[in-house]
Amino acid sequence: MQNIPDILGGVVKAARLKAGITAEALAERVDVTERYLYRIENKGQKPSFDVLCRLIRALNISPEEIFYPEKPSKDSEVEEILRLLSACDERSLEVVKATAKALIATAPAK
Repeated sequence: MQNIPDILGGVVKAARLKAGITAEALAERVDVTERYLYRIENKGQKPSFDVLCRLIRALNISPEEIFYPEKPSKDSEVEEILRLLSACDERSLEVVKATAKALIATAPAK
């Protein structure tokens, strides 16, 4: 079994690339140096708990990807949407809710 720092680095890097965020921008967002982020992504550096939490939140990473990598990935579209919603403010949630209701109301009957 791989150790958590190695898994974490791969998960962080993959999520960062998927989100289209540069290492520099992510480092700034989570308040670490770019060099420190590089060591986490590529060298198995263990981040502090605080940095780990900020990385998970900044990249909308499911903690299960890091702590239970042996579990089959269930990263469905719905789970991704739920993680994105958790980052929304109240106004944005109202817009999303209204949009979802409109889509459901205008969807063709099955």
